[in-house]
Amino acid sequence: MENTTGTETSHPLFLQIYEFIRNRMERGEWKAHDKLPSIRGLAEELKVHRLTVFKAYRQLAEAGKVYVKDKSGYYVSQGGSLPLVAADRGKLAVAGALNSNRLSDIQRLPAQYQFSQALIDPGLLPNLFLSEYVKKVFDLYPKVMGTYSSVQGDEELRETLSLHFREHHRLQLSREELLITSGAQQAINLVADILLGPMDSVLVERPTYSVAMDIFRRQGARLVPVTITPEGYDLAEVEDLMARHKPRLFYMNPTHHNPTGYTVPAWQRKLLVELAERYHCLLVEDDPFRDIYFAEPPPLPFFAYDTEGWVIYISSFSKYVAPGLRICAVACRYPLMERLITAKALADNGTSLLNQKIFLHYYTSPRLQQHLGKLRIALQVHKEIMEEELAGTGWEWTAPQGGLNLWVKLPEQLKVDALFRASLRESIVFVPGEICDPLGEMKSRVRLSYSFVNEITLREGMRRLTALAKQIE
Repeated sequence: MENTTGTETSHPLFLQIYEFIRNRMERGEWKAHDKLPSIRGLAEELKVHRLTVFKAYRQLAEAGKVYVKDKSGYYVSQGGSLPLVAADRGKLAVAGALNSNRLSDIQRLPAQYQFSQALIDPGLLPNLFLSEYVKKVFDLYPKVMGTYSSVQGDEELRETLSLHFREHHRLQLSREELLITSGAQQAINLVADILLGPMDSVLVERPTYSVAMDIFRRQGARLVPVTITPEGYDLAEVEDLMARHKPRLFYMNPTHHNPTGYTVPAWQRKLLVELAERYHCLLVEDDPFRDIYFAEPPPLPFFAYDTEGWVIYISSFSKYVAPGLRICAVACRYPLMERLITAKALADNGTSLLNQKIFLHYYTSPRLQQHLGKLRIALQVHKEIMEEELAGTGWEWTAPQGGLNLWVKLPEQLKVDALFRASLRESIVFVPGEICDPLGEMKSRVRLSYSFVNEITLREGMRRLTALAKQIE
């Protein structure tokens, strides 16, 4: 049985397959007079009944997008790859697609011991310093409140970030190859919006960031899991999945991975970029934890190895500079950047200029580096406190070298759902591992974030959690 997860939608399945085929024709993957896959072959690929594929092909034929040759099969009509008119597109949109965000639902639960938030304790952020930069921005740009940013982002900020990426991460890019978004989640949304349609395949790590999966499912995409381990990926598995599923993209968080904390080694990064180019699969590299390391800096981003435009690099600064500013930089090549800018214009017409200017002047200051050095030490202390309190419980984890989370395996006799319900009554909240799993099967795992509460609350909360676990085993 294939390790894929189906789309979740109230829209008829044959119309999703109709849209999947039409999208591939629009992209030029199937051109005029190309033969389409057989009904049996496509049914096996999509894991659906042959009658469902037959109905989709018949609908395409009625719309004049394909034609039939006796005893030969279905072929793309001349002009069949032209975009649908607005009425057709509205009829076939996945309007009933799943709209859920289980992580957000959990994080909104009121709790004194908050272990579900992969955010920094506000007490560790440079709040006083930031207030000084707010005043500085108003002095330098007195009309900033009455001015929109450009859709692509403040030119001064993009120039500064392009220089930073070249100097520190060896990313060869210009300011025109950067887009400023309102956080990484918006960037993922924009990428999904321009690249994905119903039934498209998306490679995702197993486990992975649950919100990204929710976004891809909302587009009607099929999720294809790729196992991530402390050693990285099995490249033979990745190549096999790319060859068989022809995914539109591979969404990855390869540096201090969320939720596991693993980091993919440098040698795999170069080879994965080569695989992406060979199989025409975009790598979407989500990199919010790069600067939160405890020993050696992590390997270079995938984007550093990309020469042909097969990597989209998402670099968010919300975790450790100022979450309230919601500043994220997306790097990619043209013409893909042009499509992202158009999607950004439709989303919000540009990220707040005030936020960008505040971030710019703080980001370029010596105080940021001082802040980062202290923050790494503080977060390592938080991690070690959590590990100390878990020692002797029989719970298992791989100590991360950076990031904000422990990915913990509980003993078999301890049920996560029972622990979660009991914890809520004690004002403790964490993330059940199954929501990070594209197959929804990691029921013995939990994600515990050590970054959001202060040291005293962290230690007390972990003692309460482990004591509670003993009671319900």
